Amino acid sequence: MKPMKLFASVLTLIFALVPLAHAQFGSGIVYDPTQSAHAIEQIAQGSQQIQTAEQIYTTAYKTMNQVIAAYNLAYQMSRIPQNLAARYQSDFAVWTNFSSASVPDTYGNTSAWINALDLGNPTRAVSAYNSAVIALQSYPGDALSSQDANTQAAIKNQYASSELGQATLTNSLSTLGTIRADSEVFQQKLANLQADTYSTDPSQQTSNALLGKINTATLLQVHSQQDTDQILAAEAAQQALDAKQELDERNRLINESITFQQSFPNLMQNVTGGVSDSIHAISLGQ
Repeated sequence: MKPMKLFASVLTLIFALVPLAHAQFGSGIVYDPTQSAHAIEQIAQGSQQIQTAEQIYTTAYKTMNQVIAAYNLAYQMSRIPQNLAARYQSDFAVWTNFSSASVPDTYGNTSAWINALDLGNPTRAVSAYNSAVIALQSYPGDALSSQDANTQAAIKNQYASSELGQATLTNSLSTLGTIRADSEVFQQKLANLQADTYSTDPSQQTSNALLGKINTATLLQVHSQQDTDQILAAEAAQQALDAKQELDERNRLINESITFQQSFPNLMQNVTGGVSDSIHAISLGQ
């Protein structure tokens, strides 16, 4: 190392001057061993200081290189390919509203249904149902009470199916209309997220910006899944109603078969008895 070489050269020079100092003793130059030792000590301290400075410089230089490398990496990672949007940007399907021009409204009972499908809202759904579906009339009380128990149960069952169908249908109209009405805003949010994702603006490529876009995409996905779940729930409710009606029809047929089996012997007995009486009456008349 350079400081050690310098220190060795200085010592060599001092020891070389010792005989010369003795030789020139008569000339007035006096060799002082104490001062020489002090000078050597100062030279040694200077050498240590030089070594320390070299270590500090080496450490600082390495740190500088590490900082530069980290900056270059961060800069490289912050840049987005210029053709990313052209390579990956794509369109997606969106909800479309019904137009009055494409849906005829000959007798004025269709527009309410279209409004319910476009805008949602339970009130609009009920209005659509009342305007486009045949109204269910109340069964006359005296006529119902005059029926036998099985017939009354069948009539009441049919009323329940109709009322449940109304609730299911109006709920589906309200749900679909609300989702369709919100789809335009949802589409704009997706367009904004897509534009920010493919933007070459450095402010859109920072770590915080990236985390923000990831969180936004997650929330949009959750909202979209929520809409899907609502549609699936409406479909499941309709399937449950259809299953009820099929079960009602099956049970009605079974009940009619049971009633027939129970009443058949009496019916046949009455028929047989009536035939016998008729034959007997004919025989007596002859």
